[in-house]
Amino acid sequence: MKLSSFKTAAAALMLAAALSGCVVAPVPYGGAVAYEAPPPPRYEVIGVAPAPGYFWIGGAWFFEGGRYQWHPGRWSAPRPGYSWVAHSWTHEGNAWHMHPGRWEAVHRAS
Repeated sequence: MKLSSFKTAAAALMLAAALSGCVVAPVPYGGAVAYEAPPPPRYEVIGVAPAPGYFWIGGAWFFEGGRYQWHPGRWSAPRPGYSWVAHSWTHEGNAWHMHPGRWEAVHRAS
């Protein structure tokens, strides 16, 4: 094996090892699990919608890096045929489980 081929192979191996630490695994329940209750929601000033039909998605506490982090609310454009389900925390056993906000299809009666 030539020295340049060895250097290329070694560099590729080191890059692969570095990138292997970038794997993102899903969290149970679709969100975080914490062992203390989230803080109360923060007061947010809601300004004027950027366009007609936009609606406010309130901020929420997320559990990141071993502690609660507040993610502020934001305006969102409507999605026809869908409704927004807000972020929520549920107390189950000795843990708190985060259920991230999501869009759900609206089922219309026939």
